[in-house]
Amino acid sequence: MLRIHNLKVKLGEKRYAKIISQSLNVREKEIQNVSLVKQSLDARRQNVHWICSFDFTVSNEEQFLKRFPQLQKVQPYQYQYLPSNDQKVMIVGSGPAGLFCAYVLAMSGQKVTVIERGQEIEKREKAVQDLLEHGLLHSESNIAFGEGGAGTFSDGKLTTGVKNKRIRYILETFVKFGAPEDILYLHKPHIGTDYLRQVVQNMRKFLVSKGVTFLFETKMIDFQKTESGYQITVLQNYQKKILNSDLLVLAIGHSARDTYEMLYQKGIPLQQKPFAVGVRIEQSQQKINQIQYKKSASSPYLKAASYKLAVQSGKRGVYTFCMCPGGVVVPSHHEEQTLCVNGMSYYARDGQNANSAILVTVSTDDFESSHPLAGIAFQRELEHKAFELGGSNNFAPVQRVQDYLHHEVNPLGQINPTYRPGYRVCDLNELFPDFINQALHDGLIQMNQKMHGFIDEDTIITGIEARSSAPVRILRDASYQSWEGLYPIGEGAGYAGGIMSSAIDGIMCAEQILKK
Repeated sequence: MLRIHNLKVKLGEKRYAKIISQSLNVREKEIQNVSLVKQSLDARRQNVHWICSFDFTVSNEEQFLKRFPQLQKVQPYQYQYLPSNDQKVMIVGSGPAGLFCAYVLAMSGQKVTVIERGQEIEKREKAVQDLLEHGLLHSESNIAFGEGGAGTFSDGKLTTGVKNKRIRYILETFVKFGAPEDILYLHKPHIGTDYLRQVVQNMRKFLVSKGVTFLFETKMIDFQKTESGYQITVLQNYQKKILNSDLLVLAIGHSARDTYEMLYQKGIPLQQKPFAVGVRIEQSQQKINQIQYKKSASSPYLKAASYKLAVQSGKRGVYTFCMCPGGVVVPSHHEEQTLCVNGMSYYARDGQNANSAILVTVSTDDFESSHPLAGIAFQRELEHKAFELGGSNNFAPVQRVQDYLHHEVNPLGQINPTYRPGYRVCDLNELFPDFINQALHDGLIQMNQKMHGFIDEDTIITGIEARSSAPVRILRDASYQSWEGLYPIGEGAGYAGGIMSSAIDGIMCAEQILKK
């Protein structure tokens, strides 16, 4: 199999063998079995087009390699499973880190139990609808907690800055369980919350067939190290139960604040960690398409446009995060009298609004104390203010960007907030401390200068986004262990940020367990 990189392809063009043959100046019939392996959009100029890489076969590969040094010989990546060591593994949390850790262990023949404080997808969807439609928050099953983790109700982004050979394996696993095949070649792949929910269910059903036990609505409230492993105390149907396991994996997610507190009380080494807070910005998706795609904005071959911006305001970074083309803003909190928002979109990304987090970096110097959990206190205080500012009823505080910059409160324009269950127009300057407001003001102005039209008279912001990453790191050694047999992993442990990096961390944890 040969690979050719970085070929320019017109929008809508599908005659890939012809494109390769023209690039190499050979006959088209010599190019066989073409497959698209990478596709990214070049929209820097008026002539928007694809940049693609392809795999293909020819009758004499060695001769082709000599003639065309730009070609590369490739072999399909195959993940190699390690053999089982017969240790029983308990995994706390069913997000991407926990799920992929369980998947690799199960494929190796390991005995695995997954406990999840939230509900399985089928029930969790109803709990989320209760919040969106009626403002009723279920503290243990919501957009933060439940099967698949917080990412299940998101855009389902599969991008990561991590370079790791396991990425292809993860993508192929998603496709195996129902994800669209385009995630295998798109430069910025995403599943969408609709596909992701089905993928997670399919993975769970497969794992059950492999012998994995799932215990939903089962919350770990304590554990003890014993001579033979771990004794885990859980709360299930309002009753305490004791479970036993040789090894314990903590894939708890970044919102498990009560679990962090329990770990601190037990003496597990924790460390403060920088993170970021800010708002969700909403614009007309049609306008973003026009800015990004120019003359090609109405092309039937292009989906909703995205953007990514980063600027500096003094010592603080201000950047867009988790941009959701054609998406909606959703509540992502789990505690009463708090409010936090996130972005979500379906695979089609066909909503009228674009939304993205606009975040300001927060350092550990901004916390009020050196306590390992001071970052959580910082988050919680801001989320409580957002709850009150929205009207103390799970409505979100919303404001036009231009009014925010001028400390004014005026009626909204043409952009309708997508946040449910509702919103209240108010001054978001009252939400943040001065250093965040200053950085947000400066950052928004700079972003509009870098991407003219990014902000107009209708653009709105919704507060508050405070959980882009964990504010705590659970310290571990090179073998992924905090204590002997205790493995903190994923975003909640402070070692990942997003679906892909969390899944990678889960897989690498499984490998460490199998090496024992």
